[in-house]
Amino acid sequence: MAWEKERIDTNIYSQGEVEKWVYSTCNICSVGCGCYVAVKDNKIVGIKGNGKHSINRGRLGPKGENQWYANNSEDRLLQPLIRNKQGELVPSTWDEAMNIIVSKAQNSLKTKGTNSIAIYSTGQGFLEDYYTLAKIGRAGLQTHLLDANTRLCTATTEFCLLQSFGGDGTPASFEDIDETDMLMLFGHNVAETGTVLFERIMERKKKTGKPYLIVVDPRRTATAEEADLHLKLYPGTNVALLNGLLYDVLQNGKVDTSFIENSTVGFEEMKEALAGWTLEKASKVTGVSVETLKEASEKLGKTSSLVTTTLQGTFQSADATTACVAINNLHLVRGLIGKVGSGPLHMAGQPSSSANRTAGGVGTYPAQRNSSNPAHIKEMAKLWNMEPVKLPLGPEKGIEEQIEMMENGEIGLFWNIGTNPLVSLPNRQRAKKALENTFVVVQDPFITETAAVADVILPAALWGEKEGTMENADRTINLLRKAVDPPEGVKSDFEILLDFAHRMKLKDKDGNPLIQYSNPEACFEEWKEISRGRPCDMTGITYEKLEQYNGMHWPVNEKNPEGTTRLYSDFVFPTQSDYTQSYTKDQFTGRPLTKEEFEAKGANGRALLHPTKYLPPMEQPTEEFPLWLTTGRLVWHWHTRTKTARAPMLQTKAPHGYVEINKEDADELGIIQGEVVKISSPRGWVKVPARIGDIVQKGLIFVPFHYGSWTRHEAANELTADFTDPLSKQPTFKQSACKIEKLRETHRVKVDETIDTLTEQYGISREALLKANRLKENDHIGNGNLLEIPVSMLNTPIPAYLPDYKKL
Repeated sequence: MAWEKERIDTNIYSQGEVEKWVYSTCNICSVGCGCYVAVKDNKIVGIKGNGKHSINRGRLGPKGENQWYANNSEDRLLQPLIRNKQGELVPSTWDEAMNIIVSKAQNSLKTKGTNSIAIYSTGQGFLEDYYTLAKIGRAGLQTHLLDANTRLCTATTEFCLLQSFGGDGTPASFEDIDETDMLMLFGHNVAETGTVLFERIMERKKKTGKPYLIVVDPRRTATAEEADLHLKLYPGTNVALLNGLLYDVLQNGKVDTSFIENSTVGFEEMKEALAGWTLEKASKVTGVSVETLKEASEKLGKTSSLVTTTLQGTFQSADATTACVAINNLHLVRGLIGKVGSGPLHMAGQPSSSANRTAGGVGTYPAQRNSSNPAHIKEMAKLWNMEPVKLPLGPEKGIEEQIEMMENGEIGLFWNIGTNPLVSLPNRQRAKKALENTFVVVQDPFITETAAVADVILPAALWGEKEGTMENADRTINLLRKAVDPPEGVKSDFEILLDFAHRMKLKDKDGNPLIQYSNPEACFEEWKEISRGRPCDMTGITYEKLEQYNGMHWPVNEKNPEGTTRLYSDFVFPTQSDYTQSYTKDQFTGRPLTKEEFEAKGANGRALLHPTKYLPPMEQPTEEFPLWLTTGRLVWHWHTRTKTARAPMLQTKAPHGYVEINKEDADELGIIQGEVVKISSPRGWVKVPARIGDIVQKGLIFVPFHYGSWTRHEAANELTADFTDPLSKQPTFKQSACKIEKLRETHRVKVDETIDTLTEQYGISREALLKANRLKENDHIGNGNLLEIPVSMLNTPIPAYLPDYKKL
């Protein structure tokens, strides 16, 4: 464990003493920090870290410390809303709202068929919600259209793990970060997206010098600032970089021949695809110098332990799954997996997106069963007491495919749970039009931007107001106890789903209610039996044990009664054809392979090495749109700010959107610090203030995606392209083409006017007026000269987060 001592971070607002502290887990990022909820008068009044939880030893990030403010927000939804004939959202009863949903669902099934109902959920719910969604969706509605915003965030994690290892579940854990000699953060700005985990890394590094830190990112992020080696590559060149590094490692003989021969298949095909990827070629494509690449290759080839993390910088880029498979290939050829301090740690973005995959709320069937394997379908049918023919076969359809189905009128009901797609989806104007063509249910604690298309809105409970479990990024199952009752008129997601199943009269094959449990813990007990014998076996978990152990890594069963720190320590992988979660896909086209094609690979318990071919991003800068656009997150906000914008401190720190632009680009375009500029892409435009510096490289701009108001025109996803990765179907938010335009008015100088009179007239600073016109302090503005006046100036000082490791 990296932490030497506890540090109990606390944020409380209470008149008088806190009445009780309730065991819980942070519901923001995927790190899974243990915490306690402060309660007084049946209200949540604060939070403190759990000093005994190994993940954080009491530490909390800024978003985690402030998440409870949303619970007490005055604009909470307290009753359902329905859209009337005049197009207005008006209050209704629960009976009225649920009966409308049931009527629409029944009509859709009757007129459009089973695959006409789509349920799009969240990565911030509980495993019990996801399992219930899977059971209702697949066994009750018989739809295969189950997806979540995890598709936008970390779908590539799942698919690269299936490709390489035959099963979901990241091999390494946070404990391996504490032990490794080398850590490569690939497209993972952990200093801002997982602050406590980065503190953990840096506390160890400041005291011991380890791990050697490689950061791969086109931006000079707060994470890159701490790197021993920063590979500042061009956008969309992840695979080119990895091909070059892997080729050089092979050329220098830095491989574990015994491991390759005994524990992998596909080495020769992988090696053949790397032919010609010299460091010189990789340098030319990526923009990283040969010297820097050589240093990275030497370090990767010599290290005796390696953990590699990935996040949106990899998952939302061109060739996303291929890049992550290349990382898996690197670990496999070096034999650095299943060992202390080694393995790929493909991250999750949200606190429980991994549980959504594990429990079957998205993608494959529950407990990592193969939706293309009839034997697995029969097994699920027996467990659910259903006829196998009633359960849909085949691969799922992601949200972008569902958008197309909506455009074609194939979906009659789109049920959106706990997410805000009309801020988070790429090319959001297209998404908005598609949803307007469909009956839309929004289940959320607040009115979000997605309410613009909602036909029914259901008020849902927040963190602290419900009970259940979450799975964080390294397979740790954490417990969240209910601290308070939700506001009157509000129900939990779990309760809403059970109510829907009851009203729909969903039955098993014997006519019994499909859903027979009535509370989350009883649901978890059923889930445990579903997981028995599968890679994610949780039969040894109870709610009490989760609280006692402060979380447990699955699998937890008779063989592993206290959990499993890392997977594949026996070098056996779940690639037996009758057991594997996936027959994998063609690495380039994404076509699902047949059982026969998969068996021909001969894996049968061995890991799969794949050839990795570099393909440039689908969209490239042009003469009309000459710049690259990338998007991402800030340390002060989470996703679409539904919760964080309601926390005063967080909103004050970062109240509006902006664009980062390189100083050289700003000089060439004549843009000055803080002036509002227009950014356009082939899909739309935004107007945001400029932040000028050297965080982004020349030719690249960065716009945070959190801001999505329909009136303020600062939503990054007005601009982003909706191309998707062929394997994971995850959108490539990170590479779009754009242009920047100044927004200026002109002023003809009159004889009696001075710089000072003009600054007063237009309400801008003297410095800004001079810089906008490339004037020096002593220059004479001259009668009759034409000056440019920025239409709007907006201060954009986003303060840095100062964690404890900075003070060491």
